[in-house]
Amino acid sequence: MKPASASLLALTLGDPSGIGPEIIAKAWQQRSPNSKPFVVVGDFATLAAAVGGDALVRRVDGVEQAATVFPDAIPLVDLPLAEAARPGQPSAHAAPAIIAWIERAVELALEGQVSAVVTAPIAKATLYAAGFSFPGHTEFLGKLTERAPFVGVRGPVMMLAAKDLRTTLVTVHSPLTQVSAQLTTQAITRAITVTAQALKHDFGIANPRIAVAGLNPHAGEGGTIGREEFETITPAITALRAQGLNLTGPHSSDSLFHAEARSRFDAVVCMYHDQALIPVKMLDFWGGVNITLGLPIVRTSPDHGTAFDIAGQGLARPDSLLAAIDAARDIAACRAR
Repeated sequence: MKPASASLLALTLGDPSGIGPEIIAKAWQQRSPNSKPFVVVGDFATLAAAVGGDALVRRVDGVEQAATVFPDAIPLVDLPLAEAARPGQPSAHAAPAIIAWIERAVELALEGQVSAVVTAPIAKATLYAAGFSFPGHTEFLGKLTERAPFVGVRGPVMMLAAKDLRTTLVTVHSPLTQVSAQLTTQAITRAITVTAQALKHDFGIANPRIAVAGLNPHAGEGGTIGREEFETITPAITALRAQGLNLTGPHSSDSLFHAEARSRFDAVVCMYHDQALIPVKMLDFWGGVNITLGLPIVRTSPDHGTAFDIAGQGLARPDSLLAAIDAARDIAACRAR
């Protein structure tokens, strides 16, 4: 499904007690001439405090006003907090507003009023205390968009990207003790398929080359260090190769991410969280981007958390958010072609 053309991105404020408001303010201040304008969905007082004054934030009734407001102030769809946020002091009282901000941004994207959604970080523990039932943003976005039309195999699948490396995950926020049980051939097949279709439609790669990581040290070393590669991962690779996908693996992940290896593939499908995130953060700790694949909307986010320990101190860097904004712009443009 190609989204309607729109001149704006929607940014959600994230947890108002974290660094989300600060990095959004800095992203607006440090934007490049090629940056796509955005409208923030969040709380007026919190964003105004982060950017340095009420005059630098403008409430908008509809996003059609936001593009004209943007050069001089940050346009905001104001969905107020029930009580003022305190930097570094997360509160479950903010949870309903945080959830509402995400829901409204997704609505704007599904309606074609914005071309993509960029989400500032949330703290899952804060939301859990208020009854939130999803492991994180990724799964919640999948639920919010599940009834919207989509062509292809539906996600959500998490991708992390930095410089020339893209990694996607079969399991996401799963304890290591549970990963092996969750690695079914069906789950691996789905992650690879969603990755392949996204590389084509979101990144413009006609014949994507995908490497698939093993689970065990040395990819099981012939079955002497685990059987998952033989029993679960290889059957998925074999079946998808027969359908024409350009796949290699399962590879030992300790030799998969150096520069020469990266030149041989367009993405790596990883089996668990740290296998995918550590290489990305080692390559570009400040500039990594989280991208949700397999949705009818474009969604990106910074590849970091709420950083409550430095919130409100002026220390947060907007690099990853700026990269997420650029990635959302580029993916939306690729889908619209």
